[in-house]
Amino acid sequence: MFISDLLDIRIMYALVDCNNFFVSCERVFRPQLEGKAVVVLSNNDGCVVARSNESKAMGIKMGTPFYQVRDMVKAGRLIACSSNYTMYGDLSSRVMSILAEAVPRIEIYSIDEAFLCMDGMSPEKIEGISRELVAKVRKWVGIPVSIGIAPTKTLAKIASHFAKKYPGYRGVCRIDSEEKRLKALSLTPIREVWGVGRKLSVSMEQKGIRTALDYVQRPEEWIRKNYMLHGVRTWLELRGQVCVEEELPEKRKSICTSRSFPGMITDRAEIAARVADFAAKCAQKLREEHSAALQVDVVLYTNRFRDDLPQYFPCASVRLPVAASNTQEIVSAALNGFDTIYRSDYQYKKAGVTVSDLVDADAVQASLFDYDIDRRRKQDRLSEVMDRVNAGGHNLVRLAAQRSGDYTDGIRSDYRSRRYSTSLDEVIEIR
Repeated sequence: MFISDLLDIRIMYALVDCNNFFVSCERVFRPQLEGKAVVVLSNNDGCVVARSNESKAMGIKMGTPFYQVRDMVKAGRLIACSSNYTMYGDLSSRVMSILAEAVPRIEIYSIDEAFLCMDGMSPEKIEGISRELVAKVRKWVGIPVSIGIAPTKTLAKIASHFAKKYPGYRGVCRIDSEEKRLKALSLTPIREVWGVGRKLSVSMEQKGIRTALDYVQRPEEWIRKNYMLHGVRTWLELRGQVCVEEELPEKRKSICTSRSFPGMITDRAEIAARVADFAAKCAQKLREEHSAALQVDVVLYTNRFRDDLPQYFPCASVRLPVAASNTQEIVSAALNGFDTIYRSDYQYKKAGVTVSDLVDADAVQASLFDYDIDRRRKQDRLSEVMDRVNAGGHNLVRLAAQRSGDYTDGIRSDYRSRRYSTSLDEVIEIR
C-alpha cells in the first residue's frame, strides 16, 4: 500500500516539534539570546543537552562535557544555561494546550513533541490549520515550532525534519504524494529514521542501506529476516501504511531518587531528613504513574574519592506487607532501613531511595492478615491532598520528618535562569 492509495482514506498525522526547545524556552524571557550561540546543560551542569543552531554551527555536539566548552563561555563566545525543567515544563504545557484546542485528538509524545490526528480532513485544510498553529504558538508562547504532515507517524517525523531544516517550508512540510514520499526518503539518512537507533543504523549501513529509500526498496522477507517485526513495522510505515498506533508510555519497574550532598555530613538527624525527602519524592512519582511498590531500598555513600577517609557503602531493603504509594508508608519504610545501616563514625556524601517491585495501583493484592486497611486508606487520601496542595512544586505540605524547601541543594546550577512563569519570587522585574 502506498500514499496514493491512502489519500482517499484521509488518515493523516501532523507531528508538531518545538525547535531547539530548551534553548527556545530560555529565549522566551531573555530575548537578548536570539542569534547567540547557546547551550543548555544537564543536571549538575555536567554536559550539553540542548544547542541553538548557532552553537551547532560551532561544532558543539550533544553530550559534550561542559568542561570542554567552559573556556568558550568565559571568552564570551558561548552562553551556557543550567537546566530549568520547571520553566520548560510550564511552557510545554502552554504549547500542548494550544494544540489540544485545535484538533479532536492529540498524542503528547515528549516534552517538545506531539502528534495531531487529522482524520477526515483535506490536505489543504490540514496545512491551513498547521500554519495557523505555527503562528499562534510563536505569538502566544514565544516558541518556534515545525510541523510535518504525512499519512504515518514515521513519515510525519521525516516531514518535520524538513520543515525545521529548510526555511522555504515556513515551518510546515507535507508528504502527501508518492513523488514527495520517494524524494523525502532519498534525502533522509537511515540513522535519522524514527525507530532506527545508532547501533542498528551501523548494521544497516554495512549492508548497503544508506538512506530510508534504500531500506524500503528491500523485500519484506529480507527485512523480516534481518530486523524482525520491529523492522517490518518501520518498513511499512515508510511505505505509507499505518503500523504505529497510539503508544502508551511503559511504566517503570523501579523509581529512584538520590542526591549528592554539598559537603560531608555526619549528623544522623540531617541525613535522615534527606532520606525522608527522597522517599517522599519516590512516593509522589508512584502516584503520578498510578503504581504502588512492595520494596523500599535505602543506600548511603561516603566519598569514594577521599582515600584518607574510611569508606562505607551500605544498602538496606525493606519489604512492605502490602504494595503502597502513600507518603507515610514509603517514608516510614525508608527511615526504618536507614536506621539499620547508619554508622556514626563515617562521613557521608550521598544518599538515595529506590522503590521497586511495582504493581498497578488498581491491582494491589491485599494481605489476609492486614489489620491496617482503614489506616492505609486514610493515608492514601491524605497523600492525594498533599499532591494537590504541592502541585506548584514548593513542598508546602510535608511530613515532620522531611525538610522544607524544594530540595535543590547539592545540585550545581551556576547558570540557571529564573522560573519566570511559576515562582512569584522570580518573576520579571520592570525598572
